[in-house]
Amino acid sequence: MTRSHTIAILPGDGIGPEVVSCALEVLDAAETRYGFTTTRREYAAGANHYLETGELFAEVQDQLRDADAILFGSMGDPRVTPGILERGFILEMRQRFQQAANVRPVRLYPGVPTPIAGLTPERCELVIVRENTEGAYVGQGSTVHAGTPNAVAMQESLNTRAGIERVVDFSFRLALGRRKKLTLCHKTNILVAAGQLWQEVVADVAQRYPEVETDYVHVDAMCFHLPLTPERFDVVVTDNLFGDIITDLGAVIQGGLGVATSANLNLDGSAPSMFEAIHGSAPDIAGKGWANPSGAILSLALMLGHLGEGEAAQAIEAATVEVLGSLPALAGADMGATTAELGTRIADIVREGRANTDLVPDSLLATLAALPASR
Repeated sequence: MTRSHTIAILPGDGIGPEVVSCALEVLDAAETRYGFTTTRREYAAGANHYLETGELFAEVQDQLRDADAILFGSMGDPRVTPGILERGFILEMRQRFQQAANVRPVRLYPGVPTPIAGLTPERCELVIVRENTEGAYVGQGSTVHAGTPNAVAMQESLNTRAGIERVVDFSFRLALGRRKKLTLCHKTNILVAAGQLWQEVVADVAQRYPEVETDYVHVDAMCFHLPLTPERFDVVVTDNLFGDIITDLGAVIQGGLGVATSANLNLDGSAPSMFEAIHGSAPDIAGKGWANPSGAILSLALMLGHLGEGEAAQAIEAATVEVLGSLPALAGADMGATTAELGTRIADIVREGRANTDLVPDSLLATLAALPASR
């Protein structure tokens, strides 16, 4: 029987529709080459839809829940007050669909320039796993005496043992299939209560995985070590806020936000996972053909790996790496090709079976679905 997957498509705002269109062209090529099919349902989520209807995630959650996975473009628009779309759609989806683990590979691909002098692909191949449903992003906040010299703002950070344990266990399982090292990143000398809980959970879960070495790094020290000695790390697990920060640093190391990808994973199969490039909507360049679609296309590969289409995922990753390595610049007018042209180049390589998978022999994107079962 032909393998079939139902995909929800959320192009979103700004450059989102452009890069998602490229990803779907590559998906067409992968289906032709690797013998699976998809049913695609596109939803008009984002700023335009919100301004026209006032609708956010709650209005589409039942339709999205039936999908096997969600491919997301970008969200954000200067016409909408910051926080409305982010909290009302993206954070709401993570909560309601319990997308507990945000997985962001930090990999310097061959031929891709990095601002770190002397860094080679062999030294930069790690994964950051960010707790995705708790922390400062879901804690309550309040302000008293607003607009006066006596204004006081308070913001809570929520940490639960159950929430921490599920993402820590996932991180150990991921490390078990890689180089067998897990690093906890936190700020235990200042955030004592939360840090102690994270450390306790890591120590307890580590007993289930004696093959995996554990390590600890303060988040400020991580900002030093990550660009200079990324080879020190294999799987890094961290809380929501710290993960948001250090993964952007990781993206810069691997060549920029335009080539970085992420997965928002539901770990128990109760709802679909979402896959997205980590760049923003970049409304200033929307429609100019200056956006690099690689992050979105690599997100497609990550999604297909999650759905069990590992061969297609590896081919897409390899084709993307090949095209990235040929570009004079990774973004803007200096790329030497438009957004759409880059998507077509990658799609052609995949469709014709010309992807050199030696470029990505140990593809995380292809093997994500093959994680060992939880113990």
